Amino acid sequence: MPEPILMAVATTLATKAATTLFDLVKKKFSGDKAAVATLEAADADKPETVKALAERLEAAESTDKEFAEELRAEWERVNVQQHAESGGVANQISGNVSGKVLQAGDIHGNVSF
Repeated sequence: MPEPILMAVATTLATKAATTLFDLVKKKFSGDKAAVATLEAADADKPETVKALAERLEAAESTDKEFAEELRAEWERVNVQQHAESGGVANQISGNVSGKVLQAGDIHGNVSF
């Protein structure tokens, strides 16, 4: 099983949310059609595709330390860390979510969907 950080990177890549991260990995995989196919097939709603991508990333990191450093540096740049000051609110949703989600600070009264 790939380390958790690579699973998080693979999930982000699967959502195509971080274009600089996606472009970095696509460039690295450009000489390997199967790896590019794994990247492009990754779907956050299909955990097996995310795991397959994380395994490809793990293999790429093990053979190219420079890529490993670039990948992790870019991940740190795009990975949003939330912090709320006293009285503030920090909401974050990650992974597969099904059903209704409400992100809010103070709610006064009823909430219905």
